[in-house]
Amino acid sequence: MAIQHQKHLFNLPEEITYLNTASQSPSFKAIYNAGLEALKQKDRPYTITGPDYFEPVIALKKLFATLVDADDFNRVATIPSVSYGMATVANNVKLNAGDEILLIEEQFPSNYYSWQKLADKYQATIKTITAPNVTTDKVKLWNEAILEAITDQTAMVAMGNIHWSNGSLFDLKAIRKKSKQHQALLIIDGSQSVGALPFSVKEIQPDALICAGYKWLFGPYGCAYAYYGAYFDHGTPIEENWANRLNSENFAGLTNYQSEYKPLANRYCAGESGSFIYVKMQIEALKQVIDWTPKAIQEYCKAISTEAIIELKAFGCEIETDDYRTHHLFGIKLPEGLDLNVLKSALKAQHIFVSFRGNYIRISCHLFNTSDDFTKLVNCLTSVLAK
Repeated sequence: MAIQHQKHLFNLPEEITYLNTASQSPSFKAIYNAGLEALKQKDRPYTITGPDYFEPVIALKKLFATLVDADDFNRVATIPSVSYGMATVANNVKLNAGDEILLIEEQFPSNYYSWQKLADKYQATIKTITAPNVTTDKVKLWNEAILEAITDQTAMVAMGNIHWSNGSLFDLKAIRKKSKQHQALLIIDGSQSVGALPFSVKEIQPDALICAGYKWLFGPYGCAYAYYGAYFDHGTPIEENWANRLNSENFAGLTNYQSEYKPLANRYCAGESGSFIYVKMQIEALKQVIDWTPKAIQEYCKAISTEAIIELKAFGCEIETDDYRTHHLFGIKLPEGLDLNVLKSALKAQHIFVSFRGNYIRISCHLFNTSDDFTKLVNCLTSVLAK
């Protein structure tokens, strides 16, 4: 049975049409209540015990590992941001002069700056694969160009599962196969896909997967997740967090300084990532996302947006075909000559929240949305287009 809308779990006012989860997810009631309970614990710090620093974090790592189909939760690090996770990767990668780091056109800055700095450090080259300037088969041809660009010079491929601004879907399975043939690392930014689009670490086998936690994973702003593969098992963290060392649970023995880290990715957890407030909220968020399942979320988003997409295309908007984009996040290229200021004013007046990316509108929906939200969006757009 297909999943039904979940508006009852959220506190969004009826007059609000929120199609902007890709920027910031709303909270649902269980997360809100978990945060309140955590605040009460902070209000009474004498109730915080030693295990409270560790056991909830382990539970959280297990949930994220389940979500991305990873066997060992010890390969998951809890971190504050995507930039932190990417910096950890850059801190543990050595290149040769002339090596290439392959990127996709207009990646999000957190998945660019670390690689530019790394390339400068080793006199390597950033190789950017741009989207073909065509109106048909754009993403299909883009994927082909990415695969063709991976050569013996490629040391790393760093990209998203999808393009963050328009939902273009990249063939990570084929890209992983080609990158392995050339012994290149694959570093994935899953911020705009994991949680709303099925993803399997077992299937893709990335060297690292970094995800912001405040979008499709419904955590608070300031939380993120990282999965690190075998390449990083013995790497160097960018900070020395006491909780990441062996036997750190023994508070009485903390000054018996320990030279060994906890196994695998545990060494990369950020200091104070055991936040009593954040972790409790994150746990409730991931439990719910796993219960919904990314597959069901994707199918639901497709169901509520299909008719609207047909109507918008009829008015001259360009939207990528179903096979080469996601349904929870997609771009609408507006017709030439449309006054964006008029459109923005109309959207604001009708309490419709979307993102603008150049001449594109980025739409990002979830289970709190319904087909009525898309009807409202279409009516607003077509009223401006008709002028």
